[in-house]
Amino acid sequence: MIEDTLEMAESPRPDTVKLSRRSFVQLLGTGLLITVTEGVTLGQGRRGGGGRSIAVAARIHINKDGTISVMTGKVEEGQGPRAQLSQAAAEELRVGVDRIRLIMSDTGLVPDDGITAGSRTTPSTVPAVRQGAATARKLLTDLAAKRWKVDPSTLTVSDGSIRNKAIDKTITYADLANSADVEEAFTQSVSSDIALTPVDEWKTMGTSVPRPNSRDIVTGAHKYPSDIVRPNMLYGKILRAPSYGATLESIDLSRAQAMKDVLVVRDGQFVGCAAPSAHTARLALEAVAATASWKTVPQVSSREVHAHLKRNSRGGRPRTKGSVEKAMSDSKKVLSETYEVAYVQHTPMEPRAAVAEWEDGKLTVWTGVDGPQRNQQSLASALGVPSDRVRVIVPDMGGGFGGKHTGEAAEEAARLARAFGRPVAVHWTRAEEFTWAYCRPAAVIECKGGLDAKGSIVAWDFASINPGGSAIDTPYSIPNTSILSAGSDSPLRQGSYRCLGATANNFAREAFMDELAAAAGADPLAFRLAHLENTRIRNVLEAVAKHFDWPRRRRQTTTDVGVGLACGTEKNSVVAACVQVRIDRRRARIKVEHVCEAFECGPIQNPANLLSQVQGCITMGLGPALHEQLQFADGKILNASFAGYLVPRFKDLPTLDIHLMNRTDIPSAGGGETPIIAIAPAIANAVFAATGKRVRSMPMEDALRRVV
Repeated sequence: MIEDTLEMAESPRPDTVKLSRRSFVQLLGTGLLITVTEGVTLGQGRRGGGGRSIAVAARIHINKDGTISVMTGKVEEGQGPRAQLSQAAAEELRVGVDRIRLIMSDTGLVPDDGITAGSRTTPSTVPAVRQGAATARKLLTDLAAKRWKVDPSTLTVSDGSIRNKAIDKTITYADLANSADVEEAFTQSVSSDIALTPVDEWKTMGTSVPRPNSRDIVTGAHKYPSDIVRPNMLYGKILRAPSYGATLESIDLSRAQAMKDVLVVRDGQFVGCAAPSAHTARLALEAVAATASWKTVPQVSSREVHAHLKRNSRGGRPRTKGSVEKAMSDSKKVLSETYEVAYVQHTPMEPRAAVAEWEDGKLTVWTGVDGPQRNQQSLASALGVPSDRVRVIVPDMGGGFGGKHTGEAAEEAARLARAFGRPVAVHWTRAEEFTWAYCRPAAVIECKGGLDAKGSIVAWDFASINPGGSAIDTPYSIPNTSILSAGSDSPLRQGSYRCLGATANNFAREAFMDELAAAAGADPLAFRLAHLENTRIRNVLEAVAKHFDWPRRRRQTTTDVGVGLACGTEKNSVVAACVQVRIDRRRARIKVEHVCEAFECGPIQNPANLLSQVQGCITMGLGPALHEQLQFADGKILNASFAGYLVPRFKDLPTLDIHLMNRTDIPSAGGGETPIIAIAPAIANAVFAATGKRVRSMPMEDALRRVV
């Protein structure tokens, strides 16, 4: 069973990594140079994202040139925290964003802000950074007041300067940074109850601050994990099994060992080669693989996987309200349907990559993972070294979408580097990423609902097998419910995906809601609103219906064109979507022509970045809804390439009409996941409107072929 409790993954780490300011220098391989003075402990390895307190110096450093270094354990993988956290610090420090130098995801330098997952950066790490910055501002103001012998409340702060209006004098942060008093003051803990700038007074937050390193990204100057090169570095390749569950019985390394400049190692089931070029390393691996003998085991195929999951369903206890059994028996109408979801991959633009280097028994790894501190711990455990002798650095990486919680390439590179005594890079191929990275779980979801004589839902039975419990609870007001999240025996390695099991659970629930609406003879929008007491969901649903012009478009449905809608909630945010599709019956193709989506996640901290996140969620959601699925048999992935695994192309993109709703009376929530959950059910409901046929499985074009 997938555990959708990412808060557990963000638990505090016991290690403490202490570096003096003298050692807080160039981040190797990133081209980022930080100039600081001596003295205060940094990178304390303790949780900073809403957990135990940390010293101000572990979060904020005032540089001599007037810039300010801000430390965070969060990772930039395309979702925008580099801009968002920079503007959060700038807001509370009262400086421009251009003065902030954000130091991210280096276990030797930054506090542990937990894994970058679960949309936790906005509600957890942004407040932690703001608290650190606000505490630093207060300490600096207090020091200035002490110099002038005045009450701190009489001073004002603007653009990194503290002003005493009474004597018309100012002192800058940089001026104060040169004093020993600042060094001592910054050893204090970040205050958890310090007043933060109210939303209606934001100057920097709430604006569309661009990513600070966007020029480097566009020009190619930025070094992704797969771009890192170290002196005297080798390129490594790892022997992979021919199928899942296969074990190595025998192998002959001599042919590869005889190749010029090639190094080969075997440690039990682990076999790897390294050479000065990736091409030579690949040739060496091919020579090794040709001699390998494997023991294989039977495996389930993708054609039978849903029956297998249902047959092996286990665990979980239904959470009930009222009496579902009695309500069903008293219902005027009872519907029962099963929905299925295929396994899909994350398909980040950058597959797993790592460079490992040992020096004096200490390991430094540059890699692409979502949790540098967690990867530090796993490397220490796997390699049998203390965690304080492992340093993990994560340059801004090329995508993750929940798929890079684990550091396989980092461990492989570290094992090869230790065996050969030289830095080693391991870059997974696209086929390796498709085959050996974990995937989004497949699912079987059984829905049963009962309607009374007035067409209201009086009974709801929802049993979800394998995807996990994210967004499994119905947001609708139903008096009698039974909700079950059960595990199963997964034939593929599975794990987190953008919004976790909500992509499956919301698909089944919202598609089934349309089926119940049809059985009740009700408009899908009116039917939902009649069962919704949640005002936040009502607001986005009513807003999207208005912008889409739902009544008119629904009346204009034809045998080729249909409209559908869906809504949902997860991660403390709410979403609703309306879509229009065109059906090509001859080819059983679904063309999504128009998507209108309304999204609300509290106060908007960066409008342009949030818009990008919503657009990205919708685009990503189109793939599994229409085409994406892992095909496998005999323990092998049959479509391990972009030629066989169809992610959305530019030609697949519909018109996107996004409406961001800015609600300022509640805390901000993350926006990188929830917008994905409404797209698939809205498409399924639009397909029914056009064809009169229900598609109850993803990908839907496969399902459509079976019904038209």
